[in-house]
Amino acid sequence: MCKLHKSLYGLKQAPRAWNERFTAFLPSLGFQHTYSDSSLFVKHAGESVVILLLYVDDIIITGSSFAAITQVIHYLTTEFDIKDLGILHFFLGIQITRCPNGLFLSQTKYIRDLLHKTEMLDSKACDTPCLPYNRLLKDDGQTYNNPTMYRSIVGALQYLTFTRPDIAFSVHHVCQFMQAPMQSHFTAMKRILRYLKGTMHLGLTYSKGDLHLKSFSDADWAGDPNDRRSTTGLVVFLGTNPISWSSKKQQTVSRSSTEAEYRALSSTAAELDWIQQLLAFLKVSVRSSPVLFCDNLSAIALSFNPVQHQRTKHIEIDVHFVRKRVAKNKLIVQFVSSQEQFADILTKGLSAPLFKFHCTNLMLGGSKHEIVGGC
Repeated sequence: MCKLHKSLYGLKQAPRAWNERFTAFLPSLGFQHTYSDSSLFVKHAGESVVILLLYVDDIIITGSSFAAITQVIHYLTTEFDIKDLGILHFFLGIQITRCPNGLFLSQTKYIRDLLHKTEMLDSKACDTPCLPYNRLLKDDGQTYNNPTMYRSIVGALQYLTFTRPDIAFSVHHVCQFMQAPMQSHFTAMKRILRYLKGTMHLGLTYSKGDLHLKSFSDADWAGDPNDRRSTTGLVVFLGTNPISWSSKKQQTVSRSSTEAEYRALSSTAAELDWIQQLLAFLKVSVRSSPVLFCDNLSAIALSFNPVQHQRTKHIEIDVHFVRKRVAKNKLIVQFVSSQEQFADILTKGLSAPLFKFHCTNLMLGGSKHEIVGGC
């Protein structure tokens, strides 16, 4: 990991100017810019690869050859005043711990600081971040008297979803009321903080394994009582490691559960396309077609049925988007039972036993190193 030693903080255009100068220099070192991610650069030299991730003035450099990495750092040092911080341990609020079976990513310090800021460090913990199958109403009770603080805390919670997919739905839920929060919305937000109080040690472990893509797609049909739009939940795994997840309200109202599930299928297929482009740029070979699991048989049937009829005209683009990939064997859509639907946790509040079961499915756990105070 590297960091710019002297930065022009305080000037509005400083980050942009620094970014433009740095990215303009990287091609001279043999780096290519990937269009899948504007902050990712890759250098291929023979059999070795060097990957550089840039966020304003913070840089992560990794690769398959230590000599190639050292060479890149040397050239960067001659052009820029940077500081080599050594092995990566902390990046943008995310803690990275090396474990025997891989890397453990968590945001324990970030959570502790947030709880201290909100005076919730001594609060009573709860088992789940939201009540099971409960939805908040837009105009419910009294208006909250400090909307600025509500927005600040919700924004901080959004950043936590980078390593905590278990709170993605709950945070997505309270984000919908940032313009005019009610007291009930603030109470729901405090429940998320209470849940984090008891689970601040949780994080994601990434380990070596087979490079195959699988994903889970789910939808909570007409679940929002305010506008009756459905919520899409998706999670993508590379091997056993979750690498992408999302909980997001659909943009239009679905007239059936099949339509809602198919829209979720389309969103997940698009996410898989993006991940495959990224892996191809990194020259990571994924030999088998990605598998997309869905628990709605009607939606699965639509992905195979070549006949277009009245019932699918209003979702024609989504139908063709998924069906084309299935027809070319670029995507395999399979049925999964509702009990084994990993994305269920991203579409609604669940009871404590079911919630904890899906947390395990998402590979959420605590690091032994984290518990005893670090490696």
